[in-house]
Amino acid sequence: MVTRLELPTPAKINLFLRITGRRADGYHELDSLFLPVSLYDRVALEAQESDDAAVTLRCNWPHLPVDDRNLAFRAARLFLEARKLRWRVKIELHKQIPDGAGLGGGSSDAGAVLRMMARLDASAPQSLAPIALQLGADVPFFLDPRPARVGGIGEQIKYLDGDWGLHMVIGVPAVTVPTGEIYQHLEPGDWSGRGPAISSTSRDEADLPPGLLVNDLERPALSLYPQIAAVKRLLREVGASAVLMSGGGGAVFGLFGGLDQAAQARDRAAAEMPGASFFAARVVRETVL
Repeated sequence: MVTRLELPTPAKINLFLRITGRRADGYHELDSLFLPVSLYDRVALEAQESDDAAVTLRCNWPHLPVDDRNLAFRAARLFLEARKLRWRVKIELHKQIPDGAGLGGGSSDAGAVLRMMARLDASAPQSLAPIALQLGADVPFFLDPRPARVGGIGEQIKYLDGDWGLHMVIGVPAVTVPTGEIYQHLEPGDWSGRGPAISSTSRDEADLPPGLLVNDLERPALSLYPQIAAVKRLLREVGASAVLMSGGGGAVFGLFGGLDQAAQARDRAAAEMPGASFFAARVVRETVL
């Protein structure tokens, strides 16, 4: 019997991203605020018991790999290996979140695959975090993508209550930014340490503490990819009250007072810079499958 599940997978922005140190193994530790936003991929998964284990993946974007280089594919394979399952798994991936943009699209897809496979495996362990962390530092967050304060290398997650009524335009220049390259050019002088305390209350743009929007990865990213700086300038020109690069880049988000205002700004920005991609979005609260 073939079982099929399907999930929307949200992108995320980092409302701030601060480097707090570096571990002996070379990984940087961070303090960040992850917010899932209303820009989605969609992942469908079919699983069937078989004589052997196999994973196949199809994607609407022909330039993306559909083998072990794809996080969704790798998530399914690692789950099968960890659980010693002989399933044939078929994944259909419909992409909308730009790749290589610091929005966590691949990590979100992988998190959804793990959630769906755990749903199909009645004896699966309660925590999928060990498998998720093998895939990437952002994947544990996407096992339950809700607003959260994230620390360590991504494995320390503290969920935040309340409503985050933030609306934004996300701008993505026509360049893929390798996160590893950005970290290679990060200097200790870029580290800003832990951010301010965030209370678990309703929050809109007016509630944000002054100086909250900091991304320690911006300096090396903007120096290597001036296209990111151009998108930042444009979002300010179309009326954003605050602008910041998300994650390791190159996506930039600008905050607006409401979704209608954001949609108008998105259209203006798209007309000014047709080579880039622009999306109007808001913070969302996702739940576990």
